[in-house]
Amino acid sequence: MTDSILYDGLLLAGVDEVGRGPLAGDVVVAAVILDQRRPVDGLADSKKLSASRREKIFPEIISSASCYSLGRASVAEIDELNILQATLLAMSRAVDGLSIKPEFVVVDGNRCPDWVWPSQAIVKGDTKVPAISAASIVAKVSRDKEMQVLDQVYPGYGFAAHKGYGTRQHLMALKHLGPCPEHRRSFRPVAELFTLAERVSVE
Repeated sequence: MTDSILYDGLLLAGVDEVGRGPLAGDVVVAAVILDQRRPVDGLADSKKLSASRREKIFPEIISSASCYSLGRASVAEIDELNILQATLLAMSRAVDGLSIKPEFVVVDGNRCPDWVWPSQAIVKGDTKVPAISAASIVAKVSRDKEMQVLDQVYPGYGFAAHKGYGTRQHLMALKHLGPCPEHRRSFRPVAELFTLAERVSVE
């Protein structure tokens, strides 16, 4: 982990997203400013942690961080803007929502939004910078909980299990049930089903 070396003395916010790839649900971004006086043990890329480990670390991050914020882009915004632009929008919303304004922002990936913040994009930043690792965990746990709620609202799709990703189970449910309002119409497997439904209705 490198943020204490590269960004020493700066009030640093880490940013990471979850949900670019799924066929359903919002894309969710977390921005986290860690309190260097209250380090959190076990920070890592959320994808490398078990669900139970993420659930354990999540409240530790929330209670010890100087502040955090969630930003999102809705399914409608994803379909209108495309997933990249919607993700950048959600990143801006997350940082804008911080109660403490950062002096520098580090973003997981290879691109930062066009915003006012001095910033740097870091490929695999969630394995290199603790603030980004914390953001990845906060975003992942938050979105997973939202997908569990969607599973209750739209039963049959298996959202609690696959979190909206295009698994075999999800694709089979889509073919059987058709898309629900939380499905991204601009993503090909969903778009094809909408097109098919429109053709059938016309015929």
